[in-house]
This record gives sequence, structure tokens and C-alpha cells, in this order.
Amino acid sequence: MVSPFETDLKWETLLEYGTRQFVKGKTAIYKQKTMGEGFYYLHKGLVKIVTSTFKGKDRLVNIVVPGQIMGLQTMDQQPHFTTAIAVKNAVVYHFSCLQFLEMLKARPELLSLFTQTINQKMRILLTAINMKALTSEEQIARLLLNICEDFKNHEVPLTQQELAECAGLTRITVYKILKAWKEQGIIEIRNRSFIVKRPDMLKHSQLTAQTARTV
Repeated sequence: MVSPFETDLKWETLLEYGTRQFVKGKTAIYKQKTMGEGFYYLHKGLVKIVTSTFKGKDRLVNIVVPGQIMGLQTMDQQPHFTTAIAVKNAVVYHFSCLQFLEMLKARPELLSLFTQTINQKMRILLTAINMKALTSEEQIARLLLNICEDFKNHEVPLTQQELAECAGLTRITVYKILKAWKEQGIIEIRNRSFIVKRPDMLKHSQLTAQTARTV
């Protein structure tokens, strides 16, 4: 879900306070355990937020779509506890703590909205922790539904490879699941995107069993 801070704010009027950066696909915007200073706003592209486990494996935390912010934890001078990776070429704006203070002078209402956004990010983190208790089918379904909700439509601008990278699953696993869903009329596969035709089926309690029989 997109927070009030991200939806109510007219970001185009505030981008002048930030520093524009172009990030190539599969490149880290910031890394876990490194010190940052400020936060980022995603203007174009798609970014996945991951955290490394004790075994060195990446766990998906969130998918950031245009119009959302990330990297908030370094606003209190703490190291990043996640890594942000551009799934495809992206344009981001970095706002330092000093630049944020300048924004507050112009828009005092940002303070309460900023707090709401931090609370929202914490809820996303808790959801991500529970994701690993789900099957591969349920993880992909949750991921697609979350992206649809953020984009406010049922078209997901990802390739199968990008979806696999976002979910932390193999491409063949994702291919088999999507193939089954296509045959069931749940999704439509296009060149570089997916159309979710039956979002109700992705929420259905029998989704995993139905897919498992097909796969």
C-alpha cells in the first residue's frame, strides 16, 4: 500500500530540493550496513528492497514503484538495514537531511506525513518477514497483487526474469507458475509485462492447490 506521504504530496514541486541520479538495472542504490544520509524518491523504474540473512541469502522486503520513497532509516544517522537494487534502469532523487529541513520550511505538513510513511514501512517489513512462510505460488501472487495496488492498475511492468529476481525464485519456477495461471485465465502474459485478469483468484484460498496440480 502506498502511504499518505507518497500519494498526497506533489513531488514534482519538491524535486528541486533533491539530487537527481540515474541508476542502471541490477545496480545497488544503497547497501545494507553502509551509512547513508537522507532518503531516496523513485521517479522512474522499479526497485526491490532486500535484506541479507545470517546465511548470506537475500530476502525480499518490498518492491518500490515510481512515486514512493526508500532508505528512510538513515534519517536518524543509522546504517541501512536493507539493500535497494534497481530491477530495471531507474531515476531516483536523493534528499539529504539538510535538504529535507529546507523542504520542511516550505511545507511544514511534511513532518506528520513523513512519520506516517515510516510507520507504513515498518508494516511492510513485518509482512515481508511472514512472506517466507508462504509457498512459491503464494509469494508470487502476493507480489503481483502488491504491485498492482501500488500502480493502481492490473498491469505489472515486469518480465519473467525480473519477477524471478524480485521474488528470489528461479526463473523456471516462476515460468511454471505463470504458465499454469495463464492456462487458468488468471493472467495474460505480454512481451514485457503481465496483465492480472483475475485478481480474485490470486487471493483465493485454493490457489496453491490448483497451481500445484497444474505444475
